[in-house]
Amino acid sequence: MKLLTSREFNQDVSHAKRAARSEPVLITDRGQPTHVLMSIAEYRRLSGESDSILDILAMPNLVELDGGDSPDGAWDHREPIE
Repeated sequence: MKLLTSREFNQDVSHAKRAARSEPVLITDRGQPTHVLMSIAEYRRLSGESDSILDILAMPNLVELDGGDSPDGAWDHREPIE
């Protein structure tokens, strides 16, 4: 775990954020630990929180499903009857 004083954190927040991508960063104030900075992925892993539907919909690489031959664009998942 990386250790930063409050002063170091305030002087270079971007450095702390970069460090928090790989490991939690412990921030101290007058020698006492006061805060922990970590990536959102690590926080979610520790808290058991999963992605919300808004997070999933905001993902840039989602694939749009084709509506096929349906006139209203609805996707019919049923097997065709022969």
